[in-house]
Amino acid sequence: MRVVFMGTPDIAAQCLKQILADGFEVVGVYTQPDRPKGRGMKLVAPPVKEVAQSAGIPVFQPETFREDETVETLRSLRPDVCAVVAYGRILPQRVLDIPTLGCINIHASLLPKYRGSAPYQWAVLNGDQETGVTAMYLCREMDAGDIIDAVPTAIGENETAGQLLDRLTELGAVLLSKTLTRLAAGPVSAKPQDEALVSYAPMLDKSICPIDFTKSARQVHDHVRGLNPWPIATMELQGTLFKVFETKCIPGSGKPGQILGISKTGLQIACGEGAVEITSLQAQGGKRMAAPDYFRGHPLKG
Repeated sequence: MRVVFMGTPDIAAQCLKQILADGFEVVGVYTQPDRPKGRGMKLVAPPVKEVAQSAGIPVFQPETFREDETVETLRSLRPDVCAVVAYGRILPQRVLDIPTLGCINIHASLLPKYRGSAPYQWAVLNGDQETGVTAMYLCREMDAGDIIDAVPTAIGENETAGQLLDRLTELGAVLLSKTLTRLAAGPVSAKPQDEALVSYAPMLDKSICPIDFTKSARQVHDHVRGLNPWPIATMELQGTLFKVFETKCIPGSGKPGQILGISKTGLQIACGEGAVEITSLQAQGGKRMAAPDYFRGHPLKG
């Protein structure tokens, strides 16, 4: 079975590694173009490109599939299936029609919940206790294809979005390999998504970073977890802007945002219901520190 793999970030790179290790014939890899990063704005290759090049697989990096030549290049690879994981591009119908067995996608949620670009982050932000990975056939509408299989997993009460992604990456890589194995053996059935259960997970940006202490301690804690490792929750305290990396829920009450004290483990702040203890933070222009260490050198006023 001839496989064309399409993906860009680390989660996709791990899936590519898995199917290569499992012996699938990957005849080409599509990923986004190299992008400038860092202070020097040096061009950096996507993780998927690095994996493909190390395996000697041809790499293609088109900006879009609008050009006929780009589509014909894909067609010339004669794929039986296209495996798509976090590619970052919506594939037009004429691309979806090329592989004889279709295009399959691994999505980091239990569809139809959390269609969109930030599914696992919103699962944490919303305080969900469970998420998972889904294998589906791609269609023109984003994340709306028929479901082949899904693997659920519990979300830890203190697990960050980054930690969850690490586990979903492992689950997704195994699920992709399992799905390709089933396709190679014969037709694979799939079921339509229930449109009544659809929800969306829009892209994150820094506008949602500020912590709202009028919310419950659990909601504040979920907010911090869901935005770690990016874009990171923030708060302003006595004129200084802080990034907040870690919290825990604790007993306590007071006016929302009121400082209740500093313990050996963190800064305690009242919420709309209960309180949180901030254990790890970073002052603007500073470095990440344990909260007690920071406030030992920067005592609070009043």
